[in-house]
Amino acid sequence: MSYRVLIDDNYHFTDESERVTHGVFPTAQEAVSACQKIVDEWLASAFKPGMASEALWELYVAFGDDSFILPVEPKDAPAADFDAWDYARQRCEAMGGGALDV
Repeated sequence: MSYRVLIDDNYHFTDESERVTHGVFPTAQEAVSACQKIVDEWLASAFKPGMASEALWELYVAFGDDSFILPVEPKDAPAADFDAWDYARQRCEAMGGGALDV
């Protein structure tokens, strides 16, 4: 089995011409790890010392990298369980030190 990681940026949310292929990975877990790294790197670049969770979250939903996974071979392979927004929400809470009300 193999899984393709794609990235949409939230600023161009519905514009597939802005979509980027990040890579193809042999397992679902490797694809999930790649997606997590994409979100983590974007959040780290946007985070400023003392930034509140809510401020970081607002930046992410407006401009962040929304990574996702599609199976390549076989086409009916089990889905890889990853949601960039859920993961980003958890990371924003951890980085900003507070729970989000979203």
